[in-house]
Amino acid sequence: MSSILISAGDASGELHAAALAEELRAVDPEVRLRGLGGPAMEKAGVSLVAHQEALAVGGLLEVLRDLGRIVGTWFSMVRALRDERPDLLVLVDSPDFNIPFARRAKRLGIPVLYFITPQVWAWRRGRMKKVARRVDRMAVIFPFERDIWADAPVPVDFVGHPLVDRLSDLLERPEPGPARAELGLDPDRPLVALLPGSRRNEVRSSLPMQLQAAAALHVRDPRVAFVLALAPSIQAAQVEALIAAADLSPDLRLDVRSGVTYDVLRASDAALSKPGTITVEAALLGTPMVVAARVNSLTAFIARRVVDVPSFTMPNLIAGEPVIPEYLQEDAEPVRIAEAVAELLSGEARARQVDGLERVRARLGSGGAARKAAQIAKEMALGPARS
Repeated sequence: MSSILISAGDASGELHAAALAEELRAVDPEVRLRGLGGPAMEKAGVSLVAHQEALAVGGLLEVLRDLGRIVGTWFSMVRALRDERPDLLVLVDSPDFNIPFARRAKRLGIPVLYFITPQVWAWRRGRMKKVARRVDRMAVIFPFERDIWADAPVPVDFVGHPLVDRLSDLLERPEPGPARAELGLDPDRPLVALLPGSRRNEVRSSLPMQLQAAAALHVRDPRVAFVLALAPSIQAAQVEALIAAADLSPDLRLDVRSGVTYDVLRASDAALSKPGTITVEAALLGTPMVVAARVNSLTAFIARRVVDVPSFTMPNLIAGEPVIPEYLQEDAEPVRIAEAVAELLSGEARARQVDGLERVRARLGSGGAARKAAQIAKEMALGPARS
């Protein structure tokens, strides 16, 4: 019986890791799976060494307040690696945790597969050499990543984007009415989704700005209602406090739903989102969106000097053009954001973006990412002769 340790340190990566775990059990029912993750991985049969909620924080400075929990998670995983000596370590995204962790595995002679590799094409390109030294194989999710890693001394396989599989039953976007009925939302109002992120610091920085934009849009059009989609990693108490501090008009309709982000996106006419994986999910579901974010000013100062991309919005990079309006830092002014969202509720701007999202969707592959990655993992864990 083979054993595989899976490390997925954030909410979106954990869902991809869960899909991988399900496929691993399909190709090898006897496989023993342990790891860093959350409820989706547990449901898929992974015995958790540590919970990814401890790592639900990002940014260059913001991690300091959660350093104790992060260190505890690190040592739990290191002990599992050292004591259990799995046949394979599978890393899923989370480069700040997983790249150093890969070094520990390398020292122990444990083979490493990186599924959903670091976005070295965006920033900190110096990590490429570290990744190439510490992993034995990569399963990438964007076609252009094969060229980026072409000179790496490890095999690189394009497996497609796992979101295509996860959202396969939802990709033919229906009218929003049924989704709204399931969520108990008003079917007669224009509806805007608020997507503040899956990390605590993201919610702290993005949600107040999103609520200000919602207030500005309410002044512009009181008919518009809002639904706030919370990731499972976010505590309701944190959000309730931020909503109370926003002092919204009592006439502004704001519903909060946790753990049903896809349903919220299907129900909504448009979305206001922070940058990240959620923008790819919204693009696949065909929900027009505006992207806006604010982070710590020093974090932003440093990021502008190390990040080398024309946009922080992934669908724009996939499309090779500015399909989605993006407002960052000082440009993230609530009235401007509200105007951009209002334009997406109907008219030419909405039609243009819907067309652009179709182009994004076409470039993300035809599916089977987790299945292909699981076959690679099986080969690495058992060896070609035994797989």
